[in-house]
Amino acid sequence: MSSASSSVRRIAATVLAAGAIVSAAALPAAAADGDRHHQRPRVEISRVQADSPGREDRSNRSLNSEWVEITNTTRDGINLRGWTLRDSDGNRYRFDNVRIAPRATIRIHTGNGRDTRTDLFQDRRNYVWDNGSDTATLRDDRGRTVDTESWGRRR
Repeated sequence: MSSASSSVRRIAATVLAAGAIVSAAALPAAAADGDRHHQRPRVEISRVQADSPGREDRSNRSLNSEWVEITNTTRDGINLRGWTLRDSDGNRYRFDNVRIAPRATIRIHTGNGRDTRTDLFQDRRNYVWDNGSDTATLRDDRGRTVDTESWGRRR
């Protein structure tokens, strides 16, 4: 066997070993990157009551029995200024200077009322959420979808 072919084999073995090391190091990083897309959102739609209990007579009481809850799952308060909550028909609620406390939940009602730390009101006179099927979409102040919640049959 010549020294040239032995050198070629050594170089090939070195290249293959280096490739294996690089691949092994990159695999956990790629897996972690994939997991990042499946993590729970920092702020999420935690509950929806689309069908107000009782008779739907468009009274303020009935409208306010239709709501969406949003939960901050982090240890830090988050300002929702400029965030939006939409339904499938394009009805949109835009958050003003609303701060959601760490690990807290706020409820966004459809009807009229006075905003508090835990309850916000869209001040609408008509229902927003379809009882049979709809999708609530929460977007941040840059328009990126943070979370969605769907119910019923998709249109």
